[in-house]
Amino acid sequence: MDFKNKTLIVIAGPTASGKTAAAIGLAQHYHTVVVSADSRQFFREMSIGTAKPSDEELAAATHYFIDSHSITQPFSVGDFERECLALLNQLFTKHHVVVMAGGSGLYIRAVTEGFDELPTADPGIRDRLNTELAINGLKALQERLKQADPVYYKEADINNPQRVIRALEVYEATGNPISSYRTAKVNQRPFNIIKLGLDMPREQLYSRINRRVDIMVNDGLLEEVASLKPYRQYNALNTVGYSELFDFFDGKTDRDTAIDKIKQNTRRFAKRQLTWFRKDKQITWMDAGDEKLVENMIAEIDKQNI
Repeated sequence: MDFKNKTLIVIAGPTASGKTAAAIGLAQHYHTVVVSADSRQFFREMSIGTAKPSDEELAAATHYFIDSHSITQPFSVGDFERECLALLNQLFTKHHVVVMAGGSGLYIRAVTEGFDELPTADPGIRDRLNTELAINGLKALQERLKQADPVYYKEADINNPQRVIRALEVYEATGNPISSYRTAKVNQRPFNIIKLGLDMPREQLYSRINRRVDIMVNDGLLEEVASLKPYRQYNALNTVGYSELFDFFDGKTDRDTAIDKIKQNTRRFAKRQLTWFRKDKQITWMDAGDEKLVENMIAEIDKQNI
């Protein structure tokens, strides 16, 4: 379908920068809905550690791709691209504008530009890398990735073992870094796209991240992770906020150290998110701390001729 008069407003930015509140503000202004592009909030079993919108926030605007899948279901960025585009086809029949918000740059890129096709590899390579992960730990694989593909290393979520393994898998199978398979080709979408990025001073962002982790712990993060121990082999749980606490439950570290590691790894993740998004020249950056943020975003959208 041709939706040339329809617009997808993308709100991107690092974790804890206020994307949810901004998205709800825009959704209420345009009488529309919010599509999540957070690769962890898809999973219904993970709530506290993924900082999902609260019940009040979900009631303030209809959200999609929140609690939409189970951690037991494989759900790739390619799956998200396909399902999200199909959803947008439906939403644009009812709404002039749809808001997308999230910090998963690869998932946003998949919807707005298309997903690069990566070469397949011998399954034996992945099996071997998973064995090496179990024996030597993630840090050893991270160091190999840093040497093989420093570009991807700086941008990817290197605390996600499966992302690291996938990159090494491509490198070992082809001799080429995974970053080399990114193309300049952009798949034109049948709707308009306006991208807005939220940013704030680094110290302020890091303070918000630390405070958010403390709130998660008070809200029951340890209990949530403990309940998920039987499912820890699933890829969705190989992520910040969960893997550190699995180490605590395994007796590899103490509680306070695990919580400090969550804060540290989340700050590092936010830095990589910003590195990714700042390479997208289509993003107009906004001051996330401005009291008139939503008003400023609406003015910017109007300027870009929605």
